[in-house]
Amino acid sequence: MAAARPDLKIGVVGATGMVGKAFMSILEERAFPLAELRPFASDNSLGKKIPLRGREWAVQTLKPGCFDGLDLVFFSSGDEISAEWAPRAVKAGAFAVDNSAAFRMDASIALVVPEVNGHLLKPGMKPAIIANPNCSTIQLVVALKPLERFGLEEVRVSSYQAVSGGGQAAHDELIDQVKDHENPSPSVKVFPHPILFNVIPQIGSFNDDGFCSEEVKIMKETRKILGAPELKVSAFTVRVPALNSHSEAVWVTLGQDVGREQVLQALHEGAGLVVQDDPKSSVYPLPRQVSGLDPVHVGRVHRDPENPRLWLMWVVSDNIRKGAALNGLQIAERIFDIRTGP
Repeated sequence: MAAARPDLKIGVVGATGMVGKAFMSILEERAFPLAELRPFASDNSLGKKIPLRGREWAVQTLKPGCFDGLDLVFFSSGDEISAEWAPRAVKAGAFAVDNSAAFRMDASIALVVPEVNGHLLKPGMKPAIIANPNCSTIQLVVALKPLERFGLEEVRVSSYQAVSGGGQAAHDELIDQVKDHENPSPSVKVFPHPILFNVIPQIGSFNDDGFCSEEVKIMKETRKILGAPELKVSAFTVRVPALNSHSEAVWVTLGQDVGREQVLQALHEGAGLVVQDDPKSSVYPLPRQVSGLDPVHVGRVHRDPENPRLWLMWVVSDNIRKGAALNGLQIAERIFDIRTGP
């Protein structure tokens, strides 16, 4: 049993956003050892009070010296802010756990999902930037990790991503369209098309090869996290009118011809995974059921009839919790050798 360490002083950049709020809730739920909280947000939220642990913590704005004395700063406020301020946090002596895409593919910076490559984080390591992966990548690699024992040759994934992945404004846009559902031309501000009664095969901007930025993130980040630069990964991402929790249909080609019971046993043993697999009884993960839960859920595990080494599965996870805030806090727990949560 690790010796108890002093409570930590934590900063949260983007504290009033969806991920920031989830981070606060999880700090409370997991009884994380907290001595001080410094929430940071835009000028519009300056002075707003955030309740946590029976106290109210005033929202601050980013300025020189704002990270002094902190042990950890969690960033969830966009690439530009992270690129400028995460190095400042490290210079001030704090770990910077960054939820943006600013540092994910930097070869010198660890991109971490604790259940998959948590060995990169060791108690006693010096303050550094640790990149938090993309939400859709996180749930994919958690589901793939237990199958590494059979060899991973190729991964194809089609995602069905909830509007919460686009932030509070995207969530609110769907709600507003529901209220105005008879309007043939609903207001569109966040998405390129109405999301109500619709699916949009675009998340982010497109490159010249026809891939959107979300797909590129999944493909590149999956290889980096699994430490498999030669792994074939292809992704197709779709926005759907679910409020929260991303779903993925995954095709994975294994290096060995194994049976379904072996595959299911491996998934059952996977860290951070819950298997829900009784399709004939309509038992499989659903975003409505998984929303608010910590584990990644997997079901509908079955073999392709044309290729005995090709397996299909359905993977669902709360993209705000495990896909962002929880994964960041689990990174902190590894760094500081803290035992919290389930």
